[in-house]
Parts: sequence; structure tokens; C-alpha cells
Amino acid sequence: MAFGRTSLGSATGGGGRAMGAGAQRPLSDINVTPLVDVMLVLLVIFIITAPLMASSIKLDLPQTDAGQPNDAPKFVSLSVDASGKVFLNDKAVTDEELAQQLEKAAADSKDTEVQLRADQTVPYGKVVALMGIANKAGLSRIGFVTEAEAAPQKPPR
Repeated sequence: MAFGRTSLGSATGGGGRAMGAGAQRPLSDINVTPLVDVMLVLLVIFIITAPLMASSIKLDLPQTDAGQPNDAPKFVSLSVDASGKVFLNDKAVTDEELAQQLEKAAADSKDTEVQLRADQTVPYGKVVALMGIANKAGLSRIGFVTEAEAAPQKPPR
């Protein structure tokens, strides 16, 4: 048995050559750069062609006014200030006028939404009374409008 250099043969990828002390081992890492290049090219191709595929069929559709979608949902703005004064669409109203105008809005569309804005100092009973007037008028969709809290200020350094 001889000590020193050994021949690794083809089992380790040496191809039958003897690997010397300074020989480098073959790299087994995968180079992903070409893969990334191909994927980016395919991505650009799909981004460009996707909108063209959506409108590939040209049709001359018939026109009708029967099924026109509503452009914007209908709503009325109901506000109560700190003194308890009621405003409908930014106009001051009494409770009787409010009931009449809300009934008129309900007659136009049952899907009309009431956007209720109330000052935080207004008693809860007043807000509930206004909700009752809107409900009696036939408007059951009521949304409460609030403001987002301001982010806490950081002290200057």
C-alpha cells in the first residue's frame, strides 16, 4: 500500500485524471441568471399581450336605455351640530320638514342611504330620534360618518 497521491477516477467526476494538491473541484451550483432573464422576458411579453387578448372579439352591441346602471348610489346627508340643529343636505330643517323630505327621498328610491353626521357632544337620544324619523320615512339604510383619528405627534428632538 502506497501513501501519497491517489487517483480518484471517474467516480468523483475526475474523468480518470489524478487530482493534484492544487486542483479545483468541479462547481455544482446552478447559475440562475439565464433563468431569471428568460422569466423577465416572458413577463414583459405577457404584460403586453394580456390587454390585447381581452378585447380580441369585436362586437357591435345593441343599445338600450332599459338597463343603465346607476352612476352613483343615492344618499342624503343628515347632520346635527353641537347645539342640536338638524341639517339635511347642508340646509337647516325642522323635524317636520325632515320627515317630509325623507319620505320624498324614499319615494324616489328605497335604496337611498342616510349618511348621519353628528357632533360628538350631541346626546344619544337626539341621534336615535333622527334615526327613527328616517326609518318611519322608509329609509332603513343609515350610515354613520366619522373622522379618522389623527396620528400621534412625535415630540421634536
